[in-house]
Amino acid sequence: MTVVAVLADPPRPGLALPDIAETTPLSAAGAADLYAASLKDTFRAVERSGGDLLVNYRPDELLPNEYVTDTDSEAELRALAGDALDDVTEARFEPQVGSTLSARAGNTATHLLREEGVDSVAVARGTAPLLTRTVIDSAAMKLRQNQTVLGPSTRGRTYYAGFTAPIDYADAFEGAELKTLVDRANDAGHRVEFLSMHVSVETAADLRDLLPVVWSRIETERVVPEHTATFVHEHGLRVRDGAVVVDG
Repeated sequence: MTVVAVLADPPRPGLALPDIAETTPLSAAGAADLYAASLKDTFRAVERSGGDLLVNYRPDELLPNEYVTDTDSEAELRALAGDALDDVTEARFEPQVGSTLSARAGNTATHLLREEGVDSVAVARGTAPLLTRTVIDSAAMKLRQNQTVLGPSTRGRTYYAGFTAPIDYADAFEGAELKTLVDRANDAGHRVEFLSMHVSVETAADLRDLLPVVWSRIETERVVPEHTATFVHEHGLRVRDGAVVVDG
């Protein structure tokens, strides 16, 4: 059984997807709603898979002061998960620990593997709405024969990083993280396998990559990430002349 730790911030305006808010027609509130939709789709994909969902949230004490509200981070994300999941009581919620993303991801993976003795752990960002149950289950199968399984995204990032044993996680989720994770896995003597590429939506460029895929799936009545597709449809988000625009 793979524990899938979804690294999640509370979907607050200004904190969630700030680049998208600054460089597309979406406001800060709209970008936060897009992030919330993507998180919901990720939570639901894990729930439907054979993995165990761990919502690994950034607690308020690790957030910049301007994004701390009267509702604490865990409560906000529990409510979000409650909207997405068939049974939110089956999900586990744990705070992140560490001063950087790499430290927080590494601490979570190492704790689960060494202290709790899980067979495998995966770290997911919650920003890749095309991550599906099938992909998660395929990754779990690959982790039976490989110590590291990576899902590559654009610009050298990953949307999924699975391990059966820890690696050196220092600064591993920064910059060109795919290469760094491969290098660290090789240093640890791991066999490395890969998943299909999916875009992680963090910037306007990412959104330009995602939107044609979502619309093509909507228009051909294929499976879509429900919450993200609904947001895209309701806001009329499309790509025109190389830019994200709002139709209508």
